[in-house]
Amino acid sequence: MKNHPPDPVSGNFSISKKWFLLCLVVLTTTTLVSAQDNRPPLKPNILMILADDLGYGDLSSYGAPDLQTPNIDALVRGGIRLDRFYANCPVCSPTRAALLTGRYPDLAGVPGVIRSNARNSWGFLSQDAVLLPEQLSKAGYQTALIGKWHLGLQSPNTPNERGFDFFHGFLGDMMDDYYTHLRHGTNYMRRDTTVITPEGHATDVFSDWAVDYLESRASAPEPFFLYLAYNAPHTPIQPPAAWVERFRARQPNVPEQRAHLAALIEHMDSGIGRVLAALKATRLDRNTLIVFSSDNGGQLNVGANCGPLRGGKQDMFEGGIRVPACAVWPGVIPPATRSQAVALTMDLYPTFCAAAGVAVPGPVEGVSLLPLFLNPNTHLPERSLFWMRREGGGRYLGQDYLAVRRGNWKLMQNHPFEPFRLYDLSEDPQEEHDLSSTERGVVTQLTALLQQHLQQSATIPWQQP
Repeated sequence: MKNHPPDPVSGNFSISKKWFLLCLVVLTTTTLVSAQDNRPPLKPNILMILADDLGYGDLSSYGAPDLQTPNIDALVRGGIRLDRFYANCPVCSPTRAALLTGRYPDLAGVPGVIRSNARNSWGFLSQDAVLLPEQLSKAGYQTALIGKWHLGLQSPNTPNERGFDFFHGFLGDMMDDYYTHLRHGTNYMRRDTTVITPEGHATDVFSDWAVDYLESRASAPEPFFLYLAYNAPHTPIQPPAAWVERFRARQPNVPEQRAHLAALIEHMDSGIGRVLAALKATRLDRNTLIVFSSDNGGQLNVGANCGPLRGGKQDMFEGGIRVPACAVWPGVIPPATRSQAVALTMDLYPTFCAAAGVAVPGPVEGVSLLPLFLNPNTHLPERSLFWMRREGGGRYLGQDYLAVRRGNWKLMQNHPFEPFRLYDLSEDPQEEHDLSSTERGVVTQLTALLQQHLQQSATIPWQQP
């Protein structure tokens, strides 16, 4: 017998005060025990590393047969691997909004991609949202963003205005060239509010800046939150020539397109290795919580590998939203562990707040993953999960396409003008068998849940006033 979702209930999906207090109790208890073992205390440094368009199967630790990612693989082995971790959207801006607000992206004013062309921009970061760096600052953290922002090109939605003490990176969506760093001929590179023109491949530039930042924090008394957001491996697929040659020497028969993407990923992995080496050299690694993930699935038409999952970037299929993820915290998170719990990018906000010992401002839909980090067998509270993307052009016409999951049931569509499909992910993880015609009761219940979410998000402005 199939497990049908419960009847819809009204109300928002905010994290409960009871659950938050439980997280703090669990963490505090662990911290007291850890102190006796010379293990990390409360308020760790926090390093969030986010790749751009990295497919679920594009790490050697996730089964990639051709490329090598030893530094990210070391992170995966060093802590907990989250096998069922989801981006909040199959494209960039919404997932980044979810990370920094703890909310569903459409409830944070970012249902789609924020672009430099106002006629084709589909979000405006809510002024009511309390961003993660603002909240961590209350706990005494110094906060920094290095790399890609993609949540606004101008006031009031620039990184320094939204809580970051330090910004060294790129305001825009994508670069047209990894070496010129321009987008449509405009320079969006900044050091805080100053326009800068750095030299070199963007991945190297961001890695260098991250190393510099860590070295500057080596003797600082305050903990830090560093959000390191790479452009790689987003298009254009433009790895340094030496990395292509290096990959070709090892894999001479791989198609050209795949060779270039693999080289771009390996190059990013090398940069992450330099950052991790700096963390260790400064001895900051002893009390740093590191999380690695991607903003959405890999782009299939440039050679990405999303593993056994169907679809890729832009799809509501699993390949578009399920992403690699791991968390490392020496002495606190047991190494070489794995979890099958379903979690989303927005859950990292309350997780980081709980680790820092700071309250989560409401409303926030994410739930803290700290109990899961401490014990991979922990069960997260059952909840309904939603995905939305709003997009323009002839395919979408400014409409939404959507997905909702409850338990193992997933109702989804890949563009606004197709019927919804229903999958039982426990029996059909590749989403090959649409059950929408035979499981009408499940469709009805999930549709009602989705409608309630849409009614809530419809009250949130998403265009700049």
